[in-house]
Amino acid sequence: MAAFSLEQLLDLVVESNASDLHLHVGQAPALRVHGDITPVDCPPLTPDDTETYVHSVASKKHLDRLESEHGGSDFGFAFGDKARFRTSIFKSKGHYGMVLRQIPSQLFSLSKIGLPDKVKDLLRLTRGLILVTGPTGSGKTTTLASMINWINENEGQHIITVEDPIEYYHPHKRSLVTQREIGADINTFAEGIRAALRQDPDVMLVGEMRDLETIEAAITAAETGHLVFATLHTTGAARTVDRIIDAFPANTKEQIRIQLAANLVAVISQVLCRKRGGGRVAGFEIMVNNPSIAAHIRDNKTHYITSDIQTGAVHGMMTLDTHLLYLLDHGLIEKSEALTYAQDTDDMRNKLLQR
Repeated sequence: MAAFSLEQLLDLVVESNASDLHLHVGQAPALRVHGDITPVDCPPLTPDDTETYVHSVASKKHLDRLESEHGGSDFGFAFGDKARFRTSIFKSKGHYGMVLRQIPSQLFSLSKIGLPDKVKDLLRLTRGLILVTGPTGSGKTTTLASMINWINENEGQHIITVEDPIEYYHPHKRSLVTQREIGADINTFAEGIRAALRQDPDVMLVGEMRDLETIEAAITAAETGHLVFATLHTTGAARTVDRIIDAFPANTKEQIRIQLAANLVAVISQVLCRKRGGGRVAGFEIMVNNPSIAAHIRDNKTHYITSDIQTGAVHGMMTLDTHLLYLLDHGLIEKSEALTYAQDTDDMRNKLLQR
């Protein structure tokens, strides 16, 4: 029998302000705190231990997916009124395993997560596509939740989200919020977007643009007069545009460049850095589409986008490297973090020598 019940481990996650709990056969439960994996002081878990943990939180539907060709399943659940967790259950070497990510219980303001006030201008728009991008674990979901919450508090809109799973719960405030979960309320992201278009939406959130069908549906929704938010696992505005275009067949790329140039509003790309003294802080790159950037997208010259961002501060734009230097100069991160996440490492190295 495991030294700790799952409830005790989740209490430890909340008390330690850990981002994740890892449960694997052959090692002690481990917490990720401020980016570092730290084992709990207890014996390694047995196959029976992890199976008990998984069965204590997973429904029959998710257990069936685990045992099927899917080999795993993802879902969210509430730990009483203490926290919510995004949970991934899986098989590894024939044994059960599980990773639980703690979802912050409060919705943060835009300033709290480090976004400039200029971003509010984007949230007041009535149509277009806003992409929040970055690697796994970079805080994209938190950023999107903060944006949706700002609209919910300040605008009278109908907001529809399609998520896998639902992580932050949004109560109705000034806006109406309809949240739909893949597997429970709808089968796919693309199906969720198409269905939402028949439900009088103003704002739509797409948890992830995973495939061509979802990308097409999101762009169409933006094109037809809705403000659409979505995520991609890319870093940097230019790479994000290239990633979308590369998802399409060669004979449609020119058309999608035209559509994207006309409907893309902004790309907010982010990384999550170790904060000096403990904790985490986000580094952002913000690209706001303008006639010059739209022309680069249409003409397949996305390599010029970074230059436009560098000169676009008046429009609320900034490169990731510029923001990393800002965080460094304000004592929030170490030089090593700025270099680790820099887009142009040689240029960053030269600038760090001057500091």
